[in-house]
Amino acid sequence: MAFTLQIGDKAPDFSLPATDGNTYSLDSFSDAKVLVVFFTCNHCPYVLGSDETTRATALKYAPKDVAFVGINSNSPNTYKEDSFENMIVRMDEQRFPWAYLYDATQDVARTYGALRTPHFFVFDENRRLVYTGRALDNPRDPKKATVNDLEKAMDQLLDGREIDVKITNPIGCNVKWDGKDAHWMPPEACDLV
Repeated sequence: MAFTLQIGDKAPDFSLPATDGNTYSLDSFSDAKVLVVFFTCNHCPYVLGSDETTRATALKYAPKDVAFVGINSNSPNTYKEDSFENMIVRMDEQRFPWAYLYDATQDVARTYGALRTPHFFVFDENRRLVYTGRALDNPRDPKKATVNDLEKAMDQLLDGREIDVKITNPIGCNVKWDGKDAHWMPPEACDLV
């Protein structure tokens, strides 16, 4: 069985605390036509390098009824920068245009099959997965990026066209699993093309 959600799968529900003091579930975003759930964190150079691109994408598609939700599933025992307290500090400083949720148990990361930070999952209005993988082909240095696969997929989805590239390999640091080496990945996680 694949580790990561497959195209056509329903978005798994969640109930997670956010940096704004609220708790969010899948239903919290039911008004959005498209939902982008992405796994992120505070320390990864690939996240830090591409945060402004992700911000620009979220702002670009917000008028088209697209909601973005960032989830940090990293263990603070691996990187203390990824603690919930540091997430609050980071959101206060950066004011990102998305809810920033904390997956302390890492259950949501396991359910979605998050591999890296960042790792994007795009769900249509029926909350079926239509795209998963990376945004940029060079998230660490966006100036060197040649394609934004996330925006390409969303443009095709919103235009009612078939998404021609539905799966890409996410590029970034692996999710930091509690009690494991910083570079460990579940053996069944090598399921993307």
